[in-house]
Amino acid sequence: MSVQTKIKDGITAGNTKTGEIGRRPKLPVVVYVLALGTFLMLTSEFVVAGILPMIAGDLQVSVAQAGSLITVFAVGMVIGAPLMAMLTMRMSRQLTLVLALMVFVIGHIVVALGPDFTLLLVARFVSALATGAFWAVSAVVATRAAGPSSGARAVGVVGAGGALATVLGVPLGAFVAQLVGWRGTFWALAAAAAVATVLVARLVPHGAPAAQTTSIRAELAGLRSGRLWLALAACAATCGGVLAAYSYIAPILTDQAGVNAAQVPLVLTGFGMGSVIGTLLAGRFGDAHPGPITIITPAVTTILLLGISLLPGSPWLTSALVVLLGLFGLSANSVLIHLAVRFAGKAATLGSALSVSAFNAGTAVGTAIAGAALLSPLGTTGPGLVGTIIAALTLIPAIALALATRRRAAR
Repeated sequence: MSVQTKIKDGITAGNTKTGEIGRRPKLPVVVYVLALGTFLMLTSEFVVAGILPMIAGDLQVSVAQAGSLITVFAVGMVIGAPLMAMLTMRMSRQLTLVLALMVFVIGHIVVALGPDFTLLLVARFVSALATGAFWAVSAVVATRAAGPSSGARAVGVVGAGGALATVLGVPLGAFVAQLVGWRGTFWALAAAAAVATVLVARLVPHGAPAAQTTSIRAELAGLRSGRLWLALAACAATCGGVLAAYSYIAPILTDQAGVNAAQVPLVLTGFGMGSVIGTLLAGRFGDAHPGPITIITPAVTTILLLGISLLPGSPWLTSALVVLLGLFGLSANSVLIHLAVRFAGKAATLGSALSVSAFNAGTAVGTAIAGAALLSPLGTTGPGLVGTIIAALTLIPAIALALATRRRAAR
């Protein structure tokens, strides 16, 4: 009996037993290992923001130049997710995940040792390509391992690993940098990723290749689903709306709402904790109620962003709205990724990869427009208003997706 058959039999038996006692089946350990991987990769993406002055001073570049280490990583994610999904479709998912983690480790060692800023940019871009591949494949592996009744919940746990990076990973990375220098942060990430590599190699079954099709053209043919593209549009809009405001949350809190600068990290921690809880809750209920989850969350997010924009001089209320924004803003992401995997059919890995690209593309566009609004006469109210409009636009593909799914189910 193959490993995959044993897993399926185990899931079936587990679901049967669970149905008898009225409890949901436990998620496989591999789901939490994949969450560890996403935690490390999102920590790597965002930790640079907290140690930019150290990097700039050591490499003798401006802080603005050092900030391009963040930009190049985001670009690498946009390009890397679908590109690496196509290039690795002949590999098993286990091998793809292991290779992605190995490249991630090497990339961080290069950053930790690299004396030249250009070399660091290249290493960050290559690390982002590996990150895109890992995110794309991990969503599919988590969905398959958990089974059809718990797929969204499993992707929610994997996504919560990324959300936890903003609460735990980034502060820890900054703390390590304070103790041993910014290069120590990248050494720590490389070491932790090496451990994750071993765990993935042991726990992810060495099954068939991610794609069974005979050509890239046949793989692309699996992307004809209209529901897939509605899910991708929702992915881009939901991230673009939230991060348009969140990217400039510090001046919004201090200059607009009047929050004391010393309290900003506390508010951001509340946002991160809310994001973890919201992601887990949405994943838990997303299997049975994907439509309501993907509609209610952007609707509430729109209201929260509007409130943040229109309440100057209200430090406590604005802080509470930011925490609630963490709870609702990005919580539907895992459900949307799960839907993209489902609707892509045989091109599941590529569908997952495109959802990662959609999130990052939405982030890039949203933050760019919000930055322009910040420099306009709108000032600190600009990013929140931009986020409100983009978040409201999420409702268009979300509602269309729910209606299309309902019509299909009726037929």
